[in-house]
Amino acid sequence: MASDRKTSPQLGLDLTQTVAVVQRLCGVDEAGRGPLAGPVYAAAVVLNPDRQIRGLADSKILKAEKREVLFDRICERALGWHIAFATVEEIDSINILHASMLAMQRAVQGLAASGVIPDLVQVDGNRCPQVAFPVEAIVKGDAKVRAISAASILAKVARDRNLLELHEQYPEYGFDSHFGYPTPQHFAALNQHGPTPHHRRSFAPVRIALERMSGLAKETPPF
Repeated sequence: MASDRKTSPQLGLDLTQTVAVVQRLCGVDEAGRGPLAGPVYAAAVVLNPDRQIRGLADSKILKAEKREVLFDRICERALGWHIAFATVEEIDSINILHASMLAMQRAVQGLAASGVIPDLVQVDGNRCPQVAFPVEAIVKGDAKVRAISAASILAKVARDRNLLELHEQYPEYGFDSHFGYPTPQHFAALNQHGPTPHHRRSFAPVRIALERMSGLAKETPPF
């Protein structure tokens, strides 16, 4: 029996006949669910089949220098792209999962607002944001779908740049090395200095550090 699945060079994976006719595939990915500080970022990208970009891959396996090069190429050659984020306050209010969905929703909305309307939105992972277009989740999509790989690179670079800006304001925290992720260096800075306004207070290590700093303040005599 003949298979009804086709391979699309634009997507880089097997597709059904319905998906194979997609002209504008929008790849979506986020960056920054796990860190203790900073916003969660997301990007939406529609690649241009006439302007190929070599080297696209899951941003996590690429070196920082390579991500920066690809960031510029994606912005230059894609049919459309948009980067969005959800704030620390939103993360603490609605939790990191819903904040990630919100950031991805904003990325797709921003792309569409620029005039690039996708036929299909494919999202890395197993959950989909609410968008006004057909959408599906692709587990490990950042390694399977070129448009999602591109989105992962834009989101990762944009978030890293934001954390480098935070490092300029708070050099004692080492944001330029751990980028907000829970590392021994980061834990030590939290214990010594307490959380910054950019830390996610709903995350247990930050909450514990806040409680500790509050307890120390109560124990310190006023004079």
